[in-house]
Amino acid sequence: MSVETTSVEELGRELGEAITHLPEYEAFEQAQQAVEDDPAVQEQISEFERVRQQFMLARQAGSATQEDLEELQGTQEELHAMEPMAEFLQAKSELAARLEAVNEAISEPLAVDFGGEAGGCCND
Repeated sequence: MSVETTSVEELGRELGEAITHLPEYEAFEQAQQAVEDDPAVQEQISEFERVRQQFMLARQAGSATQEDLEELQGTQEELHAMEPMAEFLQAKSELAARLEAVNEAISEPLAVDFGGEAGGCCND
């Protein structure tokens, strides 16, 4: 491996480590743990997943109704209204925004948005 490759990979590891010390990352980790540790939230997640699976099966079979969709949306709203889940979603959003800023900082000198261009070969 060349010195440049090793150096760039080491910088990548350092960046990853630095990200774990961001306040947004730490808040995300704490919020995620709170969701995982809350039995009521876990029960609501299971209920949402059950309703979502039923809806997906009904949709694939062509028998999904508006009421089925409303039940799914209501179950999701109940989950998102739970304080630990709401805090987790907020922390996740804030971390995503910070990581997008990091992506832009990396991409700027390269004149390529790797996150936005991944998988594409030609843009006319």
